[in-house]
Amino acid sequence: MKILIPTAKELNLTAPSAIPNPPSAQTQVVLDELATMSVADLASFYKISPERAEVEWQAIQALREGTAQHAPALYLFDGLMYRHIKRQDYTKEESQYIENHLVITSAFYGVISALEPIAPHRLDFMMPLKLDGKGLKAFWREAYDQALARDELIFSLLSSEFETVFSKEIRQRMIGFKFLENRGGKLKVHSTISKKARGDFLTALITNQVTEVEQMRKLSFAGFTYRPDLSSDQELVYVKEV
Repeated sequence: MKILIPTAKELNLTAPSAIPNPPSAQTQVVLDELATMSVADLASFYKISPERAEVEWQAIQALREGTAQHAPALYLFDGLMYRHIKRQDYTKEESQYIENHLVITSAFYGVISALEPIAPHRLDFMMPLKLDGKGLKAFWREAYDQALARDELIFSLLSSEFETVFSKEIRQRMIGFKFLENRGGKLKVHSTISKKARGDFLTALITNQVTEVEQMRKLSFAGFTYRPDLSSDQELVYVKEV
């Protein structure tokens, strides 16, 4: 069983450092391509200022030279979803659960353990990077599929940006989630609700050691409860009464 979560743009640069593993062959290809770009190229590619592009150029050089600071991915990423995940004072069982089941999908590192040491970087699947004549999604698809080849049960907290990197065969095995608020009888959903709820939901999975769909249906967390009338076999829906 695997639980998939996305990366985040916001980073915690004070996260505790960790010794990195050697980069995968695919990560090295991505890094080598980024390293061919000048500061001006990076400014255009990322659509950022020359000053910010200089910072990114330095980060890429540090990665190439093996001097970049690394931290466990779960602690380095610091977006809204991540800030709603329990990330400290784990029990032994909770740490083992994360180690065994939680993975992060990255356009730079691929599908990695949530505790894999990674370096700060800027890359997502919407960026027009060409690798071996392929876009980022096509470039990563085989490695993404292989990462989940042995997992019969796949829980996805990903957006479509990340899910569509996987082949249709893998996506058909995923169970997704939707988080809604009931405001005066009207069901509302937006990115802030979803990001917070994903983090709270993941915390509930970790603390309750959830590994089966039926356990998920019984969960209540942060005011959300399961709604069987809105759910399907491929998507579980949770609603918060506001």
